[in-house]
Amino acid sequence: MINASHEAHDHRELLRQIARQAMVDYGLWPDFSREAVGEAERARPADGAALGDNAAGPSPSPARDLRGLLWCSIDNDDSMDLDQLSVSEPEANEAVRILIAIADVDALVRSGSAVDAHARQNTTSVYTPAEIFPMLPERLSTDLTSLAFGEERHAVVADLVIDSQGSTTEATVYRALVVNRAKLAYNSVAAWLDEQGPMPQALAAVPGMAEQVRAQDEVAQRLRRSRLERGALDFQTIEARPVFEGNAIRDLSEERDNRARNLIEDFMIAANSATVKFLEAKGYPSIRRVVRSPERWDRLEALAAQYGVRLPTEPDSRALAGFLAARRAADPVRFPDLSLAVIKLLGAGEYVVDRPHQDGEGHFGLAVKDYTHSTAPNRRFPDLVTQRLLKAALAGSPVPYPADELDRIAAHCTEMEDEAHKVERLTKKAAAALMLESQIGTVFDGIVTGASPKGTWVRVFRPPFEGKVERGFEGMDVGDHVRVRLIHTDARRGFIDFARA
Repeated sequence: MINASHEAHDHRELLRQIARQAMVDYGLWPDFSREAVGEAERARPADGAALGDNAAGPSPSPARDLRGLLWCSIDNDDSMDLDQLSVSEPEANEAVRILIAIADVDALVRSGSAVDAHARQNTTSVYTPAEIFPMLPERLSTDLTSLAFGEERHAVVADLVIDSQGSTTEATVYRALVVNRAKLAYNSVAAWLDEQGPMPQALAAVPGMAEQVRAQDEVAQRLRRSRLERGALDFQTIEARPVFEGNAIRDLSEERDNRARNLIEDFMIAANSATVKFLEAKGYPSIRRVVRSPERWDRLEALAAQYGVRLPTEPDSRALAGFLAARRAADPVRFPDLSLAVIKLLGAGEYVVDRPHQDGEGHFGLAVKDYTHSTAPNRRFPDLVTQRLLKAALAGSPVPYPADELDRIAAHCTEMEDEAHKVERLTKKAAAALMLESQIGTVFDGIVTGASPKGTWVRVFRPPFEGKVERGFEGMDVGDHVRVRLIHTDARRGFIDFARA
């Protein structure tokens, strides 16, 4: 039971209590079992395990020794659970070979083990302001199965050749031994690429790494241009992160997409698509990530009409992409708010099993037919399952899961991802509520992010936080710009309440 009393300096502890209770309420396990902890503590990067010889799955195919390449990771400043590395090599006719190494988590997380059972239940790491609930014990995710700086690690590599137009002309998957030569962070790399900041020290410390990252950035931009031409939707999002002063929340900082985040996103999309095609070519099923055609297309039409743009009467990703591109150019300051409204109207993604030669659904937002999640096996269970399917395909072994079990896993991953998002949203709202306790009566500008019989929600522009409109919500719909007055907060319940101003 959460203690009802709290002082300003108790914000961190209160948020931790709220997060842990929310995990339980939504069916997620906040703690690892004694058996899982014991398995993680006993895990060792033995010589054989480093090369996959003791892997949990089938007898592995030979691993290539790629330790000499200039691999680097780009992630959040404080991330230690590093799932991906990348490196580029020039090819003929302006083509570039991109190698994307994914941590071989399966090598130390055996299917059916206690650690696997925890990952299978939660299906994802859960990130809250005061505490992170990792999918795997930190002994694994931030150490033995992380592609940590300077450590020899086994990986599954997606090997892609990208031509001058941003198309993937060759793609294969294989196992390899790799070493992370530079642990880089999104914000500092983005500032350097945009000539808004100095070269990061970790980048400057490795001869040739600066040229390597610039080459990767150029290829990522090719990939992005190609996707946009096919009708992929290009958003600009803002995430609010609580700023602590000691244990008290003093502000909400804005985290925006940037060039380095886009670089990794573009590479991961390419790797995920190549993974699906590899599995299908080998005759193996895959767990696909799909976003269906939006059910509220009529509201997207109305939203575009507010800006004088007429969308087709049937869902059309190219037309919607064109509208978004025009609005980004016309009003870049408010474009993140429009992005959020469109994302809400598109609806959530889901996991479905696709079997060879089956014509399944694609991903509406990415404008791709073949798409999975494979690039974050330390953080997402579908990615770990996909890795096991890949390793079975490489070894020519039977599919490691019965067909009906794969269907159950996909459905459970969709369900638990939604529950994890509820925990994250609740705790972020709780953090914002704590910061806003002294601002009752303040009027804010915002945008409607949800409108249904369950209620109407508005996201305030500055600072970025979301609340429910309790009075005056009649006639509001997603995408409307409104002014609201803060009338009530309740951190323990994650409530931020507005009245129309």
